[in-house]
Amino acid sequence: MTVGIRSVLTALAVAFTTYLAIGALLWTTTPAHPLLLIAAVVLYLLTTWVCILWNVRRPAGEVAHAVVGGLGRRSVLPVWAAALSVLVAAVIPSATWLAVGEDARLEGFATWNLGAIGALMSIVMVRRRPWAAWAGIVILAISATAWIGPADALALGLVGAVLWVGMAQLLTWLVERAARDTAELTDLERAASEWLASQEGMRRERRTHIQRALSVAGPVLVRTIESDGGLSEDERVQARIAEGTLRDDLRGPALLDDLVRERLADARRRGAAVTVLDEGGLEGVMDADLLRIRRELAAVLGGATSERVYIRASTHEDVAVTVVGRSAGDGGEESVDLWHEISRRGDGS
Repeated sequence: MTVGIRSVLTALAVAFTTYLAIGALLWTTTPAHPLLLIAAVVLYLLTTWVCILWNVRRPAGEVAHAVVGGLGRRSVLPVWAAALSVLVAAVIPSATWLAVGEDARLEGFATWNLGAIGALMSIVMVRRRPWAAWAGIVILAISATAWIGPADALALGLVGAVLWVGMAQLLTWLVERAARDTAELTDLERAASEWLASQEGMRRERRTHIQRALSVAGPVLVRTIESDGGLSEDERVQARIAEGTLRDDLRGPALLDDLVRERLADARRRGAAVTVLDEGGLEGVMDADLLRIRRELAAVLGGATSERVYIRASTHEDVAVTVVGRSAGDGGEESVDLWHEISRRGDGS
């Protein structure tokens, strides 16, 4: 659809400028220099079609905007084409009035250049060269005033040329602003969609945590209520394991999978105090590396005999997880008996 509309607008521009140029060839009297007039028409048509049809790439780093005739592609006219259009605005009027002769300068085939140059400068304006467009209009006004006088110039088409260029600039600005507003609205809609998706993800994550909490702590809570707090030693151990499991899910969910949870439960079952803490160190880690880290953590926990075990995921560039174990020595003072660092990358670097 976009390509079709652009093609239609381009065809209309070519047809309209051709129609204006044909007016120069509808002679009511023979021009003094017909070949010069024909050459002026040919030069005008070539320049105009270049300004209409020349396809330039979008400037690097520039956001695309919808423009009249560009339809979403900000096609800026090359500098050389803009300079050529200004040169044509300076040459064509003088060549036309010189070619028709002094007695025919107010005829329709002599004043065609007023509308024709106005149309050309409107095209230049749409192609994002406003200074070239207004420079061409100023040159046209000076030439027309010098050849046929200000009154006749204003009456025979100069006012229309100025209005065309002014309207082209206004419409281009309005369309560009509408495109910019549309792009901003699209960004807002995308941000809103992302926010809604994140909220939905958070809701699902909360539901998962709630379901896990109910599955872990539910039986223990039911038994506690039924026994009015009178739990057996095994039930108290299960309660401590359930409490620790829930705390792990809150403090370090990225570190956990079924095997790691089982190893943590085993450590707590033998009486160890386990602390799991994730400070955002696993954010952005690839799934394969995360799986490796969890397997290595489960292996370390499986062989740990410490009384206190601290598991911490940090933002260190090389070390993803540090496991520290402390136990009471012969003198009653705690000492480190386990220190293991899990690399962030699988190559061991």
